[in-house]
Amino acid sequence: MELVLVLLVLGGLTGVAVAAGKTGKRRELARAEAEVAPVKRLAEEDVTALGVELQDLDIDLAGEELDPGANADYQRALDSYESAKAAAAALTRPDDVRHVTEILEDGRYAMACVRARVAGQPLPQRRPPCFFDPRHGLSVVDVPWVPPGGASRDVPACALDAERVRAGAEPDIRKVMVGSRRVPYWQGGRAYQPYAQGYFGGFGPMDWMFMGMLFGGGFDGIGDGIGALGEGLGDMFGGIGDGIGGLFDGFDF
Repeated sequence: MELVLVLLVLGGLTGVAVAAGKTGKRRELARAEAEVAPVKRLAEEDVTALGVELQDLDIDLAGEELDPGANADYQRALDSYESAKAAAAALTRPDDVRHVTEILEDGRYAMACVRARVAGQPLPQRRPPCFFDPRHGLSVVDVPWVPPGGASRDVPACALDAERVRAGAEPDIRKVMVGSRRVPYWQGGRAYQPYAQGYFGGFGPMDWMFMGMLFGGGFDGIGDGIGALGEGLGDMFGGIGDGIGGLFDGFDF
């Protein structure tokens, strides 16, 4: 009789553990979907912005006969737009956005090369995008900038943002929603780090970027992740405990 009781208890524990595991996986999937949604929306907005820039380039090139080099760069920009659009649509994890922004960065450089060739100018230096908003295109200079509560660092900026910073004005910063607040994208937490790495990672180590991430939302994101993990473990062990209690309630010792 005691052996049968032990087997019943073990079987019940196994069932509870399996059920808790399935519940944990469902919650993990829901959390992943909630985490990727704003990043995916951000990537899609950036793809749309590149499409608008390509339309403007078409207007500017109307009536121009492109030489082979300009034509090749123009086709490269078009291909980048299509590739980035497909990659953004297929995005399922925040890490995947890095591939999207890498493509966008290359497409914008190709567009800058087209404009330079048509104008008879040397090809532009391959610089990182504007730190304040990568949609601004290639940076033209590094400017010293002090984030609120932080230390001064040199960041790449487009001409307009460089002028604003030098004048002591607020640069045109790309902001994202975190809860009910709009914050700079580099303070959005760990989910936004791949977004930035895709734009800037090809230009060597940039301590200012990763310091900015940690200064802003990086630790918040890590804290949220630890909290979610603890919550999930609590749910799982709580479910197992409830299952054990239910099993023993059914026996009259």
